[in-house]
Amino acid sequence: MSEFLSDNNLLARKSQNLQTRAKIIQSIRLFFIQNGFMEVETPLRIPSPAPEENIEALPSGNWFLQTSPELCMKRLVAAGYPRIFQISHCFRSDERGDKHLPEFTMLEWYVSGFDYHQLMDQCEAMIGTVAADMGIAEISRNNKKINLTLPWERIDVADAFSRYAPVSLDEALAQNKFDEILVDYIEPYLGMNRPTFIYDYPAKLASLAKLKKDNPSVSERFELYIGGLELANGFSELTDAREQRRRFEEALKTRADKNWARYTMPEKFLQSLESLPPCAGIALGIDRLAMIITGAAAIDDVIAFTPENL
Repeated sequence: MSEFLSDNNLLARKSQNLQTRAKIIQSIRLFFIQNGFMEVETPLRIPSPAPEENIEALPSGNWFLQTSPELCMKRLVAAGYPRIFQISHCFRSDERGDKHLPEFTMLEWYVSGFDYHQLMDQCEAMIGTVAADMGIAEISRNNKKINLTLPWERIDVADAFSRYAPVSLDEALAQNKFDEILVDYIEPYLGMNRPTFIYDYPAKLASLAKLKKDNPSVSERFELYIGGLELANGFSELTDAREQRRRFEEALKTRADKNWARYTMPEKFLQSLESLPPCAGIALGIDRLAMIITGAAAIDDVIAFTPENL
């Protein structure tokens, strides 16, 4: 009985955050509906996720739980659905911490005819609208006041390394320490006064993103940071099926070297790329957005049940 009382007390303490989270999701839905989007649902259980070097899916029988609804949603865009969004549960192996869960809630949306700059505009408009609906003009995080007034800061990756890192972007890539340096030296400075988009990621870090025509060493990819917390990842979509297959094959080799799960090639997705129009897509963590708006220090504070509570 005492264990049940403890659980009830914990849930009661989260009441305000959970109510705010519900309002955030309602506001997000309204924004997309008012902007001509169709809400879609795609399967959580799929035969093969996109092969990625640093993300491992959870098995479900002979299939897997999705790490993202990306492949199915882009197949919908290719089939003629120009503006779609989805709020969905996603699953990733070995992810647990103050900012990570093995099961989390993702907002993902795609727009035909958009590039990554237009998607950045839409992303800040959406979050700005949600914040306004909550009556919030600024937030506090890490003892900093962060102004949400538009427009937000935009800085390319190379410039971010020049400003904040002890080595250049090229040196970080040569040492195979891009992620380590980004997390340790750059992320703590991103989005500290106002939200920040960091964009033009190196080509080798763009598994499904289009490369820039005038500079193929970088991709049309961005991430959004607020208060040092990475919130969203978006890009102009790669529509070249042959190039996408080549990247997947490289990722499968890297995964094999790690002795990670063996994925089959997502052939139906690759076939659909033949019909995929120029478009852009983005994934945004609902749990992290709730953390930012409520001021919660840990992801556990904005979800009803953690894995340890079940």
